Amino acid sequence: MKSALLALLCLLPVPLAAQTPIPAGTILPAQLGTGLNARKLHTDETVRARIMQNIPGTSVRRGAHVLGHVVSVTPDRIEIHFDAVTEHGRRIPITASLRALASMLEVDEAQIPEDAPSRGLPPEDWNTRQIGGEMVYRGGGPLARGMEAVGEPTPYGALGRLSAHPPCRAAVDGNDRPQALWLFSTDACGLYGYAGVDLEHAGRTAPSGTIRLSGAPNKLNIRSGSGLLLRVSGS
Repeated sequence: MKSALLALLCLLPVPLAAQTPIPAGTILPAQLGTGLNARKLHTDETVRARIMQNIPGTSVRRGAHVLGHVVSVTPDRIEIHFDAVTEHGRRIPITASLRALASMLEVDEAQIPEDAPSRGLPPEDWNTRQIGGEMVYRGGGPLARGMEAVGEPTPYGALGRLSAHPPCRAAVDGNDRPQALWLFSTDACGLYGYAGVDLEHAGRTAPSGTIRLSGAPNKLNIRSGSGLLLRVSGS
């Protein structure tokens, strides 16, 4: 009887918690909910961000949260690590690198109509410029880089296959599916609107997932409301 029960258990599906619900290479577009001020942060403090668009190929939806923690902080350097996505009571472990970071001003400007005719239309028909320079033509148009269509608008954002922009890569781990971009271009990479801040380590290499930002002593301040493009590298 015991051996039959054991055999039956071996045939059961692996529990969800033991699987990898978010494939490596997946982009998580998020808005920072925790200000990262080097004068006020403390080691092990929780860092929060909100997912801003449904993530294709996963169960993660707009409104889910990304949780992380402060690895270390000095007056001129902040290290953080994102650890999990949480949604409806589920906690999905992740390791993620930083592809792009945009200031709150850049985020705001990416949501303003680019041309005068758009201002008379409802928001779902606006033409807007993504962080990185590509244009979104809503109301039936594409996400475009110049005359080239590189993706499509979606509610609350855009979808497109990532373009290489060294040191950022295009597809990784064979994941070449269209990614949720929110307000970012397909080739967005690095820092936008943060003069005087350096991305010393994006988390793509060891120590994997550790994101290190540096700036002038006691002036390093990444404000809540900033935009993030995180890339999942594993669980």
